[in-house]
Amino acid sequence: MAKETECELCADPGGDLLWEGALCRVVRVTDPAAAAFPGFCRVVWQTHVAEMSDLSPNNAHHALEVLLATERAVRHTVRPDKINLASLGNVVPHLHWHVIPRWHDDSHFPAPIWAGAQRSAGKRPAPEHAVLRRALETELSALNEMP
Repeated sequence: MAKETECELCADPGGDLLWEGALCRVVRVTDPAAAAFPGFCRVVWQTHVAEMSDLSPNNAHHALEVLLATERAVRHTVRPDKINLASLGNVVPHLHWHVIPRWHDDSHFPAPIWAGAQRSAGKRPAPEHAVLRRALETELSALNEMP
């Protein structure tokens, strides 16, 4: 992983590491706000790249495959009603995607999780690290090439 201390995602994994390849990594988001969305993950490109269009076509394809594998693993593990995929990078100019499980009765639905809460919601159990990691590894094993 690159170590540019000015960039939070270069200096730190960005969460609880689930999988790491040569080009990107998948982390489980561990900040307190993520607790309302159990299984919330991030796919983080290893090098300091600001936009997806900065990637070569092969690297962009690989990133998308890892992102889709992560979505499938989260869907399989926590069975949400919906998955939100977001690539913002407004605070950290480091390419990464949020994979956010959503439920019709979660605290923010149908608004984005960064908006104000719409209601209070009960807590959903978070998947065990090992269970989420195994689901991710199963999905990633289907890729033709994992750098």
